Amino acid sequence: MERFIDPGARIGKNVKIGPFCYISANVEIGDGTIVEPGAIIYDYVKIGKDCHVFPGAVIGAIPQDLKYDGETTYVEIGDRTTIRECATINRGTKARGVTKIGDDALIMSYVHVAHDCHVGNRCILTSYVGIAGETDVDDWAIIGGGTVVHQFSKIGTHAMVGGSCGVNKDVPPYALAANMPFSFEGINTVGLRRRGFTFDQIEEIKAIYKVIYESSATVADACSIAEQQFPDSQFCKTITSFIRSSKRGIVRSGFVYPSEV
Repeated sequence: MERFIDPGARIGKNVKIGPFCYISANVEIGDGTIVEPGAIIYDYVKIGKDCHVFPGAVIGAIPQDLKYDGETTYVEIGDRTTIRECATINRGTKARGVTKIGDDALIMSYVHVAHDCHVGNRCILTSYVGIAGETDVDDWAIIGGGTVVHQFSKIGTHAMVGGSCGVNKDVPPYALAANMPFSFEGINTVGLRRRGFTFDQIEEIKAIYKVIYESSATVADACSIAEQQFPDSQFCKTITSFIRSSKRGIVRSGFVYPSEV
């Protein structure tokens, strides 16, 4: 059963490593993790407990970025995360120093996570997704299959991005974004229901986005109006904080709110 595990690798308890795997020296693998046959884990990778790495996955290869100059950079993967067949996760560059995947994430087959990306907890990146360098994907976000994400983009918590999209603007929290051209299509109602959001909470989020996307004011002023109308709303604070911190600007609306009856 041919495989290579460098003696310098730190392997936890009850770790299973299949045949034809390659594990470099500066690697840490947490207790209970499974590494399937043919997976490759290069230097400076830390994988948490109870993860599952499937055949052909490559974790910790050097960045595909011309500014990388051989500096020591890292990949950090949380606990209970699944990385499916032939996914690739590259190390960071001097920009951030580390590429991160959180806890309980699902990185499906043929996904590419580029240098310095930060993917949060319980995120799902569906097959053939590619996220370019320094992209942030916040907790609970889902990206549909075949979607590509421009570098420096941000996808907010509980957001849903449709399949086969080109993400060229930031997707704010709780939003649903899809189609060509890429646009805001309302909020991620189905996802929020599945995660236990109440009817009233979902309606509140809808009302906040109605202010932001239907207002004739600038986006910045619309955020201020929303904060005045929902002064005690944590959802409003999460949304407006995300929008104000956006460097690429948020996705434009392709959604028409229903007329009041």
